Amino acid sequence: MSQRTALVTGATGLLGRQVYQAFSFPGSKWTVKGTGHSRADGVDILKCDLSSEEEISALLSKVKPDVIVHCAAQRFPDKVDKDPEAARALNITASSTLARLAAQHDAFLIYISTDYVFPGRPGEAPYAASATPAPTNLYGQTKLDGEKAVLEHKGTVVLRVPVLYGTAETPSESAVNTLLDTVWKVQTEGVSVKMDHWAIRYPTNTEDVARVCRDVADTYLSHADAASLPRILQFSSEDKMTKYEICEKFAGIMGLKLDGMEANTEGNDPNAAVQRPYDCHLDTKELKDLGINVSTMDFVDWWRREVRAFRK
Repeated sequence: MSQRTALVTGATGLLGRQVYQAFSFPGSKWTVKGTGHSRADGVDILKCDLSSEEEISALLSKVKPDVIVHCAAQRFPDKVDKDPEAARALNITASSTLARLAAQHDAFLIYISTDYVFPGRPGEAPYAASATPAPTNLYGQTKLDGEKAVLEHKGTVVLRVPVLYGTAETPSESAVNTLLDTVWKVQTEGVSVKMDHWAIRYPTNTEDVARVCRDVADTYLSHADAASLPRILQFSSEDKMTKYEICEKFAGIMGLKLDGMEANTEGNDPNAAVQRPYDCHLDTKELKDLGINVSTMDFVDWWRREVRAFRK
């Protein structure tokens, strides 16, 4: 295979860093560049304002990517609700502009989306890629609108993923990683915490998602008729747990107690601004049919290595 070039937007973020590494892995035959904003180094991570069509166009002309993995997004539901205009600008408008310009440059675009495009009503999961979306919150709606915007252009696919965890620069980068921080605070600060024990999550490692992104790029770019392949793909672990159960696993790994944490089974507060789905488990049939590996790391084993807690 000849050398190809990948461009990763949001390459300084939780997922983007891993996607960048997956394409730059020795032997992958990829040249890779990333985009960032405040943390761009100007060499491998290029500064680009994704709200600027001129900057995106100049970037694509310079990098000449064969594939773009669009990781940049506002992905925290509460932050979307607090600043919906900024969220729409990044999740929808910038994604649409990027997809249009990517098509003009004959670049294949992978748009990272979310399981929150689905309503997650009890008994409906797992959701097929063809299932009808119906987001329960503004974050899910902006990502669904972003999907629709990019799919209007040729050479684009959507990859939906659930809540992510992985090596983080700060715990706040991930809704899963931050729970480890909460478990510690319960121990050290004597705080009492009510933790959701209602909504079902499927935490998925960023390294696995990154590998799938690279495999999707390889598959679609090498296919004689890529236009005939599915345009909506879904990837998820099968690690089924509530946030409270995640905390229980963290406590078990670290040999700690959860005396200060109370399991909250009440579900959504009807007065809350952001309503969470109950279960948005994603079916991965399309990836399997393409021959792409959908196996994932074991949640507990990965965290044992991460926190260096090698105990039975």
